[in-house]
Order: sequence, then structure tokens, then C-alpha cells
Amino acid sequence: MKFKFNAFKLSGIIIIIFILQLLIDNFTNWFVLNQSSYIQIWRFLTAVFLHGSLAHLISNLFALALFGSILESLIGGKKFLWVFFTSGIIANIIAVNFYSSSLGASGAIFGIIGALVIVRPTLTVWAFGMPMPMFIAAIIWFILDLIGVFVPSDVGNIAHLSGLAIGILFGLFYRDWTRKEKKQTLSIPENHMRNWEDVYMR
Repeated sequence: MKFKFNAFKLSGIIIIIFILQLLIDNFTNWFVLNQSSYIQIWRFLTAVFLHGSLAHLISNLFALALFGSILESLIGGKKFLWVFFTSGIIANIIAVNFYSSSLGASGAIFGIIGALVIVRPTLTVWAFGMPMPMFIAAIIWFILDLIGVFVPSDVGNIAHLSGLAIGILFGLFYRDWTRKEKKQTLSIPENHMRNWEDVYMR
């Protein structure tokens, strides 16, 4: 299992796309997901890489780099990408039925958080200004987003909750896989051990 820095690569792509959003008129409108663009299938993917503001971008990049790198180190690069893209796409598709449009990697990032909280629930992370177990942080985020659903704002709380739920499903699947990986032991042939003892222990 190789660590391929996919979280950082995705972050780089997101930064480039945000620059294009700033430089090119109507760039966001061409690729955002809204209720009138279901027939333009590419928007399901492109909307994941768009962001509505610099603050939105920075918060997502920080979470993606941190939690994405941790998850990738645990389950591998390919499985990490499955979590990211599946959570991001489905979360935006669900959210656009409740909002006029949906964009951003927040759903994908909450998918990463959901998977991570199942695979490593007691992992200590820095959240809300203090260190806490991953599962506690996830519960707080869940409560805040649940409240946000009923309080009008510019935050796509439904996308967050959808991504979190999808990530949890991935986590349940990958949890058993990571346990099997952890149980694997290194097997060293006996003759190799004897040769090593002859050379270094005498």
C-alpha cells in the first residue's frame, strides 16, 4: 500500500480551479451543479472542485490536507479516492434538491471524516480549539450541521450530512479491511535468521 499524496494533489487542483473561477467570467456557472443542469453529467464531478469564497476554499483545503492524508495512510490511495469522489458527487446531488445550486468539496471532506471516524474513532485530532477523539469531533460537527439545516445560512449543511453518512458506510467496509492488514505478520525464513545470527551475533 503506497501513500500517493492524493489529498495534496486534489488540493492543488482545487486551488487552480479557484484561480480560474476568479479570472474567467461565468466559469463557475459553466460547471456548478444546479437543478437545471442534470443532463450535463460532467457537472456532478466538476461541482466538487468549485468554491464560493476564499474562506470556503481555505477551510476545505485545511480539512482535506489533514484528514485526507490521515485516511489515505490508513486505507491506501485508491480507496481514499473512492471515498472522496463518491461522497462529493452524491452529497452534491442530494444537496441540489434542497438548494438552488451546490458546489464545493465539503461533502467529499465530510465523507473522509465519516470514514475516518469508523476506521480510527479514538484518533486524537485538533478541533474547536482543543484536542479530542475523532468520534467526539464528528458528533459535534453532526449536531452543528443538523442545527444548520433548520437555520438559514450560506452553508450547505445537507451536503455535509450526506457526505458524512456516505463516509460512514465506506468506513464500515474499510474497517474490517484495515484490521486484516494490521493482523498480517512479517514472515522471515528460518535459514535467513540463522545466517543473520551467524554474521551479527558472533
